[in-house]
Amino acid sequence: MRWLKDPVGNHHPRVNRGYRFFRRFFRSLVTVWFREVNIVDDENLPPEGGIIFISWHPSGLIDPMLMNAALPGKISIIAKHTLFKLPLIGRILRSAGGVPVERAQDSSDKSGASARNAKMLAGVSSLVAKGGRMMIFPEGTTHTESNVKQVRSGAARILLSARRQAALEGYPEPQIVPIGLHYSDSQRFRERAAVIIERAMAFPPIPIMVDDEGAQDLADREWVGAATKSIGVELQRASLSKTTWRERTLIWKGRSLAYAERVRKTDGKLKKPSYAHAVLGARRVRAGWDYMSANNPELAAEIVEEAEDHFQELDERGITPFDIDSKPERLTKAGFSKVFLSWAWAGAWMFGLISWGAMLGNIVPYKANALLVNRMKAKGADGSIISTIKILSALVFFPLWWILASSGATWLLLNPSSPVNELLQLHWLLEPLANLPTYLVFCVFFIYWPLSAKAHMRLFAKVVVNYRALKRWQSWRDEEMNWDELVTRQRKLASRLVSIGEGLILPGDEDWVEPPAGQDDVVSVRLRASTAA
Repeated sequence: MRWLKDPVGNHHPRVNRGYRFFRRFFRSLVTVWFREVNIVDDENLPPEGGIIFISWHPSGLIDPMLMNAALPGKISIIAKHTLFKLPLIGRILRSAGGVPVERAQDSSDKSGASARNAKMLAGVSSLVAKGGRMMIFPEGTTHTESNVKQVRSGAARILLSARRQAALEGYPEPQIVPIGLHYSDSQRFRERAAVIIERAMAFPPIPIMVDDEGAQDLADREWVGAATKSIGVELQRASLSKTTWRERTLIWKGRSLAYAERVRKTDGKLKKPSYAHAVLGARRVRAGWDYMSANNPELAAEIVEEAEDHFQELDERGITPFDIDSKPERLTKAGFSKVFLSWAWAGAWMFGLISWGAMLGNIVPYKANALLVNRMKAKGADGSIISTIKILSALVFFPLWWILASSGATWLLLNPSSPVNELLQLHWLLEPLANLPTYLVFCVFFIYWPLSAKAHMRLFAKVVVNYRALKRWQSWRDEEMNWDELVTRQRKLASRLVSIGEGLILPGDEDWVEPPAGQDDVVSVRLRASTAA
């Protein structure tokens, strides 16, 4: 995992030690929670001036934690004030750059909340004006919907105030930089994530200052309203927003078919692409779909129907498009043996000393965490906060258990009344272990539990991947599946998708031109000259 370096220079605030500590902590959590994290297009970051990072908010605490870990510089995070009242969590949020916002609907003192927020926003605007960086989720709440919710005006108001102050004091102009957050599944352990840094948004010049307060207020409101509307569209584009999850699912499955077809055309080797590359592929399919829906709706509807029928049949058979695309021409014993040996090797290591240490040091808090999450689900907790509950409870359960387990293991090793200590004393080679310093033994065990768990996860991932490959080989040998028909149908569908894509100028192509800020990708999709002719 490549983390971005912090900016340096006179106009970039210093990243203090406390912030770096908690960022390292978040990065550690992120690398445990996700098996793959991609950060791409960091060349879009403005070289100078303050930055307001914006993103949609589909996954509770996971979103700010990932952005804090991935984005360079000291980031101030605007979050609900109720989170700062939680013990331990509030302290972590403040140390990590958190700024509380008290929404009127969350407070009984609405006028007081409004005044406190105005003061907070003025302070944050001043920070951004002087080169600082902040993060805001303009939707104002987390959710599990497939598209971006109604965007609030906070980000635009902060930008207006920051640009006005920067111009007066001679600082570089602050910018808004959208962030595309993408998860294969943010609520499941060891999934994949991508942080896509989009180009800075372009806005009309801010209103000039006039003496008439009414006219000034009206001009500012109009600018903020237009900027907020552009921010909403930009978030839809950056997050690949669609109306329903059905549409999003079709886009991602269509992306996998197109990817496999392009690999076949170039005689390449089929392998799973990085998640960032997969996101770009989904963006291309989405842009092409939107263009075809507007310009050739009959063909778009025909392909959608064909794709849905095909994917539904695969679901009923319990197989995936990748199972079909990865099927070799010949099923050899050597290919099966390679997968089996890889699975057996990883399993042998996993069930050795590493897994025993991982189980002793982590099974109790893991089960406690799962019990809490199940109870919250039974009580009807919203899906968007389940991952947050997992993270928050893990921050409490795991360290407490590591302390208890380390204390118990230290007692067993060093206490003269312990049977383990008595056994060590019987042999001169093992006797030094029974006389080690208490603090040293405790620290070794405390570090060993999480390290063994991390090693166990990597081995477990290899076991799972190879086990799935073994099941894939088993299904390939099932003659009742009628693989020839499935392969022919899927490749025909993939060929149609690729041929349509090759006739369009789409995101990622050399001649692609990014759409203006506040407009979606579809406005920049064009027919290629050869196709148009």
